[in-house]
Amino acid sequence: MMLIVYIVLGVVALAIIAIFIRFFGLWFRALLSGAHITIGRLIGMWIRRVNSRVIVDSRIMLTKAGIATDSDLLETHFLASGDVISVSKALVAANKANIPLDFKQAAAIDLAGRDVLDAVKTSVNPKVIDCPNPEKGRHTIDAVAKDGIQLRARARVTVRANIERLVGGATEETIIARVGEGIVTTIGSAETYKNVLENPDNISKTVLQKGLDAGTAFEILSIDIADVDVGENIGAKLQADQAEADKRRFQAVAEQRRAAARAREQEMSALVEENRAKVVLAEAEIPKAISGAFDKGNLGIMDYYKMRNIQADTDMRKSIGGEGEDDDGGREE
Repeated sequence: MMLIVYIVLGVVALAIIAIFIRFFGLWFRALLSGAHITIGRLIGMWIRRVNSRVIVDSRIMLTKAGIATDSDLLETHFLASGDVISVSKALVAANKANIPLDFKQAAAIDLAGRDVLDAVKTSVNPKVIDCPNPEKGRHTIDAVAKDGIQLRARARVTVRANIERLVGGATEETIIARVGEGIVTTIGSAETYKNVLENPDNISKTVLQKGLDAGTAFEILSIDIADVDVGENIGAKLQADQAEADKRRFQAVAEQRRAAARAREQEMSALVEENRAKVVLAEAEIPKAISGAFDKGNLGIMDYYKMRNIQADTDMRKSIGGEGEDDDGGREE
């Protein structure tokens, strides 16, 4: 029994020594840095699966910067899948730049998916955003003045991060969209493209007055028009397209009228043929009438021959009259 007791005590002692050796370096480094952490807390971090090295390094960093932070807050942020090192660096940078930022606010920004360290850097050193973003495949913002001339502009927006609005504030894409909309509106309001080319700074002044940074995570410091180029004559092109459309419409109307005229002509031709058929039918009744007159005694043979002579004389006169007109026409020519 005594042997078993000695063995158990030996195992426990070895375990204590192993744990002490494992965490002694971190404990001693924290102790020398003035950010004391007990061995028991380090063991508790190991049991809770918290990276004790990250916590110790962050605590040392904050302590050296004069920022008092509880280890529980660091552990909680680590367990929430936050970047403890980035948050600690952001707190140190904000403290050096006299930017009001506490740990809870920095942790909230980090958990919201924003790079809190980059936000602090942007607050200290403003960055420039290209409008439009060349990475999206567009290099200019195209707009048309009132005279129909297209202008292609490119702007550079200088922004500074607004720490208080990082959580819930709009991103750079919103800034780019709003600035682009302002440029299009300003150019579209110009009477002629020459006014824009003469004073391109009027664009930036007009856009800045719109307060485009409202509700965003940034504060717009300046909007500079980097380049303005003359594009196509959109007005003339639209007029040409409209004229071509009107031409096609008028051609369609004319073709419709032509088709209606052709149909009417065919109807009249059919009507003429119908009347001719009626005349032929009427002429066919004449011999029947003459025959009936002979039968009834209303017409004698001499009367019939006299009528035939009159008809022959009439046909001869018509024939002679037609030849005379042809001869006269030839002489006139």
